[in-house]
Amino acid sequence: MAQQTLKKTVVQTPQVAAPSLVPMTEPAPELSVILPAFNERANIPMMVERLAKALNGIDWEVIVVDDNSPDGTSALARDIGSRDRRVRCIRRVGRRGLAGACIEGMLASNAPYVAVMDADGQHDETLLAAMVGKLRSCETDLVVASRYIGGTTDAGFSAARAKASQWSTALARRLLKVELTDPMSGFFMLRREVIDELAPKLSTQGFKILLDIAATGRDTLRIAELPFVFGRRRHGESKLDARVALDFGQLLLAKLTNDAVSYRFVLFCLVGLTGIGAHMATLGLLHGIGVPGFGVQQTIATMVAIVWNYVFNNAYTYRDQRLTGWAFIRGLLVFELVCSVGAISNVGVASLIYTGGPSWWIAGLGGAVMGAVWNYTVSAAVVWKAA
Repeated sequence: MAQQTLKKTVVQTPQVAAPSLVPMTEPAPELSVILPAFNERANIPMMVERLAKALNGIDWEVIVVDDNSPDGTSALARDIGSRDRRVRCIRRVGRRGLAGACIEGMLASNAPYVAVMDADGQHDETLLAAMVGKLRSCETDLVVASRYIGGTTDAGFSAARAKASQWSTALARRLLKVELTDPMSGFFMLRREVIDELAPKLSTQGFKILLDIAATGRDTLRIAELPFVFGRRRHGESKLDARVALDFGQLLLAKLTNDAVSYRFVLFCLVGLTGIGAHMATLGLLHGIGVPGFGVQQTIATMVAIVWNYVFNNAYTYRDQRLTGWAFIRGLLVFELVCSVGAISNVGVASLIYTGGPSWWIAGLGGAVMGAVWNYTVSAAVVWKAA
């Protein structure tokens, strides 16, 4: 038989190159400027223009962190950003606070340097280039613009506000051992990796983010200060009010106790004390005008205290989760409903004490304390759903 030669047909499979990473066509900028904002629509275009002039020769971007402003700050910032890639916007919904906005903005940056300054034009943007120079030298981690070097003045401060700032500065330096002439400044620049390391230890509440950073990293941070004059606001209204004092006190407490004491707990206790005052004042009034029956008097006083506590806790203790509009009404109804159990215990305990013979105010105080403990528990767990 004739041998048949079988020929193998080799099919050549084309070589497929391994996928390669897409080359970086445009690296991150050298500097991100964080502008925390609330109702700053009128100031944003001005700030972008001023930054462009001040940072000529520096690769930069600006990140507007807007706390869901009703004036359309975020919409305007996005509109500017659609034409200028140096402008970005983070719109925060359901959370507020200057410190939290600063932290969120800094963490959103890919730049090696991040700066924080006000969006209202009161900080001197021409200082940013010098700050970058300090960080480029590799000898500094944090650069602070200080209002108190060489007798600089606060052109944008009233006399009362300037005195309060100087007082709080002295207190912070003494208690927290922060060696800064102006630890309350809101204008500073730092290396991006610093905020990565410190962010988990920082408070997202309050206004004094620099003090928190300096106190948290005081043993490791290399700090430099540059003088500047605090200017006047161009548009809009200042966001600083009496709550700043509470924020400052909370931050001092957190750092002095190594975060062992909850600021919400402290604030709730303070509000509870005023609620007891409202309770006792109402009870005294009802007792004085002769409303029949101590049980009725105590019930009315208890309801007044519950409303009082709700209003003030909503305004201060849970201001970052503050309920407004219909949510405020619903929250009040839920608060009243849940606290009715505590109110029943309140009235029962007070009536029992009163029957035993002590004066009306001792009985009322005992019931009020019972109600205060209950109110704290349910408000955290149900009304504001705090973690």
